[in-house]
Amino acid sequence: MTKRNRQEVALNLWVVLARSYAAVAAHASAHAASHGLTGTEFGILEALYHKGDMLLGELQRKLLVSSGGITYLVDRLTEKGLVERRDCPEDRRARYAALTRKGTALLDQIFPEHAETIARALEGLSLEEQQRSAKVLKALGHYAAELPVGEAAAK
Repeated sequence: MTKRNRQEVALNLWVVLARSYAAVAAHASAHAASHGLTGTEFGILEALYHKGDMLLGELQRKLLVSSGGITYLVDRLTEKGLVERRDCPEDRRARYAALTRKGTALLDQIFPEHAETIARALEGLSLEEQQRSAKVLKALGHYAAELPVGEAAAK
């Protein structure tokens, strides 16, 4: 395969990935919005719901937002009564984010709907195709994450 063909295939895959993600994310965002949440706010609640209390830095890395962004989002969720901050006994500078009872009750109610929303949006692929796709995309993500930024163009 020529360099030009390799690039065309890669660019096509990039566009397809981006459009597919946007199409599925629109369903997830609409579901979150129907409960007065942004997609990222829902992501924070979901992470805390499934992983338990998390340091703000951990949450920031998991959701790929800036440190200022995670502070703002946790503040918003705190104002809504869904999340609270807790001190870290090992490091006085660090803080945990934790679901409140109200936050847990909300996720108990809406997470099954959210999971079904995502499942429905992905029904364009069979379960086997979804499993294969997840495996392939995970490998792609790991490779891209390990490649030093800027090095890809140098090859």
